[in-house]
Amino acid sequence: MKLEPKEIIETCSQHYFTWKQEALSAKDSAKAKRYMEKAFFWLELQSNLLILWTIEKTMGHDPFVKKKIEEAQVNINKKIVDYASSILEDIDE
Repeated sequence: MKLEPKEIIETCSQHYFTWKQEALSAKDSAKAKRYMEKAFFWLELQSNLLILWTIEKTMGHDPFVKKKIEEAQVNINKKIVDYASSILEDIDE
């Protein structure tokens, strides 16, 4: 799935602000910390996706760069799966 910058920013920003608000309103410092970690995940994801999009558009025709982009996308997908797993763990608590 390839997202355009506008979609990346809209999606990641929405989730970032949601988790940031949860962190700011949390009464328990442990929960606030977990929520901020989730908020920072979305900021990091946004940065990584925008960087990859930019590299792909500017240098994506080079076979070496294309391979590195694919490897980076795999790593990002792994992080998203880890993030989803952490959300499921939170739900089970």
